[in-house]
Amino acid sequence: MSRIAFVNGQYVPHKDAAVHVEDRGYQFADGVYEVCEVWKSAIIDMPRHMDRLDRSLRELRIDWPLHRKALEFVMAETVRRNRVSDGIVYVQVTRGVARRDHFFPSGDVAPSIVVTARSANPKVADKQAETGIAVVTYPENRWPRVDIKTVALLPNVLAKQNAKEQGGKEAWYVDQDGNVTEGGSTNVWIVTKEGTLVTRPAESGILKGITRAVVLDLVERHGIAFEERPFSLEEAKQAREAFVTAASTLVMPVVKIDGSPVGNGHPGSVATALRDQFHTATDLHRL
Repeated sequence: MSRIAFVNGQYVPHKDAAVHVEDRGYQFADGVYEVCEVWKSAIIDMPRHMDRLDRSLRELRIDWPLHRKALEFVMAETVRRNRVSDGIVYVQVTRGVARRDHFFPSGDVAPSIVVTARSANPKVADKQAETGIAVVTYPENRWPRVDIKTVALLPNVLAKQNAKEQGGKEAWYVDQDGNVTEGGSTNVWIVTKEGTLVTRPAESGILKGITRAVVLDLVERHGIAFEERPFSLEEAKQAREAFVTAASTLVMPVVKIDGSPVGNGHPGSVATALRDQFHTATDLHRL
């Protein structure tokens, strides 16, 4: 079956999907995006993703390309047309097409929008979670506004490629104070030797992940000991367990940091339980 994409008001074959060469997303990374999990033919946590998209657009002063409810319909329709039961749906909005100029274009330039969806086999990720992943650290070198989910991801690409070349599945950014900030495309968590779950505050310096928010709901529901604070790379290496969260990975155990095993070198009980229970705390947008 041919894949289908939604591009600026039209559903088109994925192989023919294109934007103009002077789209500001292409020339300036002047745009934002969202990625939602699709699970059992439902889009997961649509309201939270749309709220975050709204915030990103407002921070960059980009107008909504469609009414919110219309965009939700387009996302669901793109998933349906691609017959995605399990996978992701991707939304990207840029400031639009205009003559190349660093200044914002005039108000009559409409934002550009692209929506795509693709299938993924959840059993592959589940199998990976049974053994866990290795991460490789990388110096924090991104702009300070990583709380905005922009398409300006070149630092993330380089960090993740470096991790891949060293046998890792994810990169962990470490700031000048020696603290772990977040992953190349994930939020980061540890469980201390005392059994306390720790993650960095999301007010600034990291992205406020939607999967992160679901995990926090589970933490509160089950009364898990929890602290929201910075933690150092050394503390992470000495932790009982570690894991990362994202819409594309859910809760993924980390068993090795820079070649050193975390805990006993196997997925921990906290990460495993949170992964098992994840969808009991999510909002399901049925198609």
